[in-house]
Amino acid sequence: MFLLLFGVSIGLTIQSHSYHKSKFINSANFLTGGIYESASGISDYFNLRSQNDILIEENNLLRSQLLNRNDSTNLNTAHIDTISFNGNYRVQSARVINNNYAASKNYITLNKGQNDSIKEDLAVITSKGIVGIVDNTSNGYSRVLSILNTRSSINAQLKSTNHIGSLEWDAKSSEMVQLTDISKFAPVKEGDTIVTGGQSSIFPQGISIGTIDSYVLDISGDTYTVQVKLFNDMTNLGHVYIIENLDKAEIQRIERTDDE
Repeated sequence: MFLLLFGVSIGLTIQSHSYHKSKFINSANFLTGGIYESASGISDYFNLRSQNDILIEENNLLRSQLLNRNDSTNLNTAHIDTISFNGNYRVQSARVINNNYAASKNYITLNKGQNDSIKEDLAVITSKGIVGIVDNTSNGYSRVLSILNTRSSINAQLKSTNHIGSLEWDAKSSEMVQLTDISKFAPVKEGDTIVTGGQSSIFPQGISIGTIDSYVLDISGDTYTVQVKLFNDMTNLGHVYIIENLDKAEIQRIERTDDE
């Protein structure tokens, strides 16, 4: 009875005095605002997965546009389907479900395969740099030959020049790969960026790899071996992009043509 009468008296006080009424409304707004904010935070947390997937698909579209742009392309109006479009490259996103990096021959497993039009010899990258090349597929999954594999050999170049070499791995560090056969006349400098070269039908030219950590002149005195610090943390891969060069078959066919 006391609590009931006390509540009625508070209500009458609030209704009859503007000061008390304004204080009550402010307090109520603060309380409900806090509840809504907490509820929204919880909802956002459980919605992170779907929002992350949306962002990945948006990045997928943007990467497709970047890989297929030319001087006349208007990126504000261009529409590109990430599964099929008229550019030179097709891009799909995928998720890493297994990642090996501690052995000398390391592989990565992705959650997409033949059912998603994934095939062998497709490039795999992240937003930071290259990851490897698809070397085996099943209906629902694909295996990637990691750049941290002693069998890996990828065409790469100095970003500032056209001097090219072969990107390999000596199995010593997951942070470092080696760029070999760089001409002694190349202006090699520590801190310079290394990117994929233009002599590959797998990787588009100019995809980031890493920066020059150090370099030495080979015994022959004609070429450098360059230590490249990777942009990617190969021990921490989540989502990747799979790139298919739609002109690859034509390029390979013309390259196999015997001289007459």
